[in-house]
Amino acid sequence: MSAHQGVEVRQVGQAADHASERHPMAGVLGAAGIIGPILFTVGFIVQELFRRGEYSPLAEPVSALEAGPNGWVQQVNFVVFGLLTIAYAVRLHRGVRPTRSGVVGSAIMVWTGIGLVLAAVFPLREDAAGLTYDPTGLHVVNGMIFFLSVGVGLVVMSRRLAGDARWRDLATYTLATGITLLILFVASGVLVGPDDAPLHRWGGLAQRLVLLVWFPCTIVLALRLLRVERARPRVAR
Repeated sequence: MSAHQGVEVRQVGQAADHASERHPMAGVLGAAGIIGPILFTVGFIVQELFRRGEYSPLAEPVSALEAGPNGWVQQVNFVVFGLLTIAYAVRLHRGVRPTRSGVVGSAIMVWTGIGLVLAAVFPLREDAAGLTYDPTGLHVVNGMIFFLSVGVGLVVMSRRLAGDARWRDLATYTLATGITLLILFVASGVLVGPDDAPLHRWGGLAQRLVLLVWFPCTIVLALRLLRVERARPRVAR
């Protein structure tokens, strides 16, 4: 790249930054990417502590907390996390330099937030024998789409991050996280999901491994988003 082209690229980047000035709520929306995973994790861990003896975090997914008399607590947990995820994804879209197809990754990330809300709208329930089941069948379908979308969204978003100097150093980490989540999705579908799968009784542990990979990446991106937002000029009043 010539010196003249380098100057043009910097000028375009500066113009993009000033064209997207900092909104007063930008910091709050960016922080949603930090608050959401932490609040959600605390929420389901506290429930597990209160339901020891009737709920196994190693064998059962987080969604199984929706079953039982106090299942509404986990439904609220899903909705809050979903709304925070949507807010964060929208602000992340605004915080990364736009590209022709850049909206795709952001749209998928918004969908993950919607998927969390749908997990509450179509909850798991407990039958008379105390067994957890999916009364509509939609919870399981939504869950499969959700976990696939988490990985795909990060892979697609990583390509957009690579084109922005402020985010480029996180592109490889984001891509690696997305690929890892896709591998875990496929592995879980084969080794955990089916009733006769060899690791079926460890379904809860497998799901928590996914969260352990996904949540740190979300928080790291949200922290960078806050730094990017602080560097923007404020909207004039």
